[in-house]
Amino acid sequence: MKADTHPDYREVLFHDVSCDFKFITRSTIQTKETATYEGKEYPLVKIEVSSESHPFFTGQHKIVDTAGRVEKFRQKFGKVGSKTAVANA
Repeated sequence: MKADTHPDYREVLFHDVSCDFKFITRSTIQTKETATYEGKEYPLVKIEVSSESHPFFTGQHKIVDTAGRVEKFRQKFGKVGSKTAVANA
């Protein structure tokens, strides 16, 4: 490889500040902060959401009842200005 062509690909510490979760992965992201993790110093990137705090991954996500919303909308506005078969039925 040519020198000075590619960014520095190294281990970086990501810190999810919402739930105080830290993990190490490799990245080319440039940081100004560093932190010590398990006795070794890494470049630090602070993030708001990770798999530990995202509702989809934690099982706290809400399932949206789209069928109920659609039916409610059709009951309220279904006969006004609509050319669909459902509205005319």
